[in-house]
Amino acid sequence: MHSRPIYAQHSIYFIAYKPVTLAVADDETILLTLRLAGSVPARAGRELQVKRVAAQAAARTAPDPTAASRRAEKQFFAAFDALLDAHSVGPDYLGREKLAELVAGELLMQEEQGLRVPGFVLLPGHLHAVLVLPATAGLSLYKTIELLMQRTAAQARRLLRGQLPPEADFWHPGSHELPIQDEAEQQRVLTYLAAHPARLGLPARFHEWPYVHG
Repeated sequence: MHSRPIYAQHSIYFIAYKPVTLAVADDETILLTLRLAGSVPARAGRELQVKRVAAQAAARTAPDPTAASRRAEKQFFAAFDALLDAHSVGPDYLGREKLAELVAGELLMQEEQGLRVPGFVLLPGHLHAVLVLPATAGLSLYKTIELLMQRTAAQARRLLRGQLPPEADFWHPGSHELPIQDEAEQQRVLTYLAAHPARLGLPARFHEWPYVHG
């Protein structure tokens, strides 16, 4: 269990936020966001990161630094997700059903390794997933996410043969991990994910498997 946030490598390119408190006992519950390479305009990403760093610096001087830091990170996530939802640049590979099935299947396979996956949503350029790492699982959440990205990228590259240049990344390096504090917050997040395709006005196929689970 982490006792405080860790702000190593806080950039729009590698985004990791470690939990302050956990959802249940020592279980670690997060909202994971992965995005395709090139899915955020570079300038907008840099500007958002500058604001994030400033907000976290201000949080450290607040009466309750932990609460202020979490509020700042939630605000960052909202702005970051809005950039992703706008989908003004980058590929839409996850909008292809075979690729979506591949990624969805790999997400659910994590349950065989001891991780719980209460829900996820796949959108054309990014995904969100709620992941629960039980304290007894004996897994590294960081390593699990890293392997998930590696496996899905390798399989996607085969499906996209001739469309994705050999030197190009499938996923943008790194991930964004927002801690979920309790069951009530987890339910709010799952509701948010389930409604995401409708909010974006996506076609009906994005409202069911393999794009939505949970």
